[in-house]
Amino acid sequence: MDKILITNLRAHGIIGVYDKERVTPQAILINITLYTDTRSAAKSDSLNDCINYDALSQKIKKHAERAKRLTVEALAEDISKICLKEEGVKKAKIRVEKPEAIDFVERVGVEIKRAQSS
Repeated sequence: MDKILITNLRAHGIIGVYDKERVTPQAILINITLYTDTRSAAKSDSLNDCINYDALSQKIKKHAERAKRLTVEALAEDISKICLKEEGVKKAKIRVEKPEAIDFVERVGVEIKRAQSS
C-alpha cells in the first residue's frame, strides 16, 4: 500500500488539562501518514484522482485550532476520523505532539493507527 505523508503540520490551539493550557494557545505538531493506492493518480496525473493533501491539511489545522481538547489522545482520534473520511484512505497513522508542554522535554505526544472498518 502506498503512503501520503503530511509532515510537521503546525497549529496553535487550546490543548491540555492544566489551567494555563486552557487559556493560552500552544504549539501543536501533527504528523500524518495516509495509506492509499496512488496508481490511478500516477497514471492520470490528475488532482481528481489524488487525495488533496492541501485541503486536508487545512481542514486538520482548523480543527486542531478550534477543538479545545484536553488530551492529545482525543485530538489524534479526531484527526484520524477526518482522514478516514477522505475517499481512498484505507488507514491513517496520526502523531500529535506538544513541543512546549514540559520545560525539560523536547516534546510529548501520542501516535495512533486507525483503519477503515470492513
